[in-house]
Amino acid sequence: MTKPAKPESEKRSAVQSEGRCACGVVRFEIDVPATWAWHDHSSATRRANTAAYMTWVGTWKRRFRLLDGEAAIVRWEDPEAKATRSFCGRCGTPLFLERHRSPKFINLPRALFATRTGREPRYHMYLDQQADWTWTGGPLSPLKGYPGVMQERPRKKRATPPSKDSLFEPED
Repeated sequence: MTKPAKPESEKRSAVQSEGRCACGVVRFEIDVPATWAWHDHSSATRRANTAAYMTWVGTWKRRFRLLDGEAAIVRWEDPEAKATRSFCGRCGTPLFLERHRSPKFINLPRALFATRTGREPRYHMYLDQQADWTWTGGPLSPLKGYPGVMQERPRKKRATPPSKDSLFEPED
């Protein structure tokens, strides 16, 4: 004998975190805590989201609810990532990443949530694909004359000793 389905109000956790796209047409929520959170440095995500990397939170689909805007969601099959990526058709905000190998799981950009999701991103994936222009936490200093703008200090160039086979050195 199977158990009767619980009413929707009983399935939810005590705490939810709501997210939305930039224009507010698409709204969703997840039960807190999210299952995990990570930084994705893959080239596929970089191109799809036009950023050095994307911070995702992942949760089981049963802990995810679309509150509004289903008609505005546009989906794209990403063959490189073997995943379906969803965007808001009105403002273009990246919304969801659903990997084909994990059909019961959904990943959402952390930046779309105004409140805590119950997980800190402690994992970095695809670092071998990280863009060479990504800021990696080096020291910053204020840019003179531009309040609020910080700059990276120039990288020191290593002095390379001249080679013995140089065409520009006099012969002995």
